[in-house]
Amino acid sequence: MPSRAIIKIIQHRHFLTATPEKSVRAVAQHMKENGEGAVLVVSPEDGTLVGICTERDLAFKVLAEGLDAHTTPVRSVMTANPQSIGPDKPFGHALHLMYEGGFRHMPVVLEDGRPIGILSARDALGLEMFDFRRELEQREDLAVIL
Repeated sequence: MPSRAIIKIIQHRHFLTATPEKSVRAVAQHMKENGEGAVLVVSPEDGTLVGICTERDLAFKVLAEGLDAHTTPVRSVMTANPQSIGPDKPFGHALHLMYEGGFRHMPVVLEDGRPIGILSARDALGLEMFDFRRELEQREDLAVIL
């Protein structure tokens, strides 16, 4: 259900982190080893979210630009200050933000900025997507009536 709290989706799920000075190669290798499509980049001082690096960032900003993955730090290619969401928000809200923003991954953070998980567009596959579409259509119908 799109109204389900995000915490219910991400609980019991691991996520990857890296610090900004890690090489792109090390980050990509970490992603490959864990079968993940994104890494949350966190401050080494306080663990707060400073960026996100996705497969798309690696392909478009490193490979396509001919950067050296061994010497390029992830801070050079990450998306800094990404849109994030709190764990108590409904999943449908996150889907809406991802759709509107044109991105596929969204960090889930606590009020102090520390990440506790990540949502992926893949989380919307299956029955939840059908429920979300139906709910959106109902809201649009109501908006027309009002």
